[in-house]
Amino acid sequence: MKSIRVGYIPEHFSTPLLFAQQKGFFANQGVEVDLIQYPSGSGHLIQALTCGDLDIAVGLTEAFVRGIADKDQGAEAVYQLVGTYVKSPLNWAVSTGAQRNDLVDLKQLEGSKIGVSRVGSGSYVMSYVLALDNKFQQPFQDHVVCDTFANLRAAVNNNSVDAFLWEHFTSKKYYDNGEIKNIGNIYTPWPSWVIVKSKSLESESVRAFTTAVSEGIVYFNAHKQESLDLIVNSFDYSKEDATAWLSTVEFHVPCHTLGDRNKVIDNTLRVLKAANVLKHKDDPELIQTNLQGGIYELTPK
Repeated sequence: MKSIRVGYIPEHFSTPLLFAQQKGFFANQGVEVDLIQYPSGSGHLIQALTCGDLDIAVGLTEAFVRGIADKDQGAEAVYQLVGTYVKSPLNWAVSTGAQRNDLVDLKQLEGSKIGVSRVGSGSYVMSYVLALDNKFQQPFQDHVVCDTFANLRAAVNNNSVDAFLWEHFTSKKYYDNGEIKNIGNIYTPWPSWVIVKSKSLESESVRAFTTAVSEGIVYFNAHKQESLDLIVNSFDYSKEDATAWLSTVEFHVPCHTLGDRNKVIDNTLRVLKAANVLKHKDDPELIQTNLQGGIYELTPK
């Protein structure tokens, strides 16, 4: 049985992946999957793909699209986009320290210090979208790498950074217990999660993995109570928060296709370019060349 290493972020969005493992959908497709947690986020997944530590990763659209677009001319692609995993947009919460009474509005973050998990991660990329949405004239003073969500929460409370961005429902528990404070939210104008493969992974493993994950999504949609229980028990979300999230999320089936390419690729690039976060923003031809080599189309069997 073929074995593949799959990196994922251990949050509620990974529920269909866990079902694919628990219900034997991977095994039924003849593939053994080692699910490896990357709590630091999509930037860490990209690093792991670059180092050859992963065969497949499931993470945030904006981080992976930016990584492909930023490839230098002549450099070999490390990974390729396979398909859309989550069709619905992501709700990014903007958090500051519990005692930061001076910060009550997103517009106050102009010129501030922003905490991120990794350079190139979703929390990093979306800070530029935040600046774009709020028409900031002055760039952020600094992006401080904090690695983990726990470190980010500590950083806003010890004033190492002024704010950070993280998924809303993951953050909400810490609003409810008073550890951190919410000062606003922004949404991605694109489908929020994608599946990527290492350049070297062959098509049969990709087909087996995405077929099993699609089965996991179908199971997730048909067994909402079991999905709710798994989220509450595995990821430490309250029943109320998990229920609220379930009402907002839409996974993409089949997940070996991008679906609406305009939303997944073109919308993402347009906003990232406007947000001034692309390395080659003044070389659209290179970006398009990078994308042509960075999108993988699974051929019919």
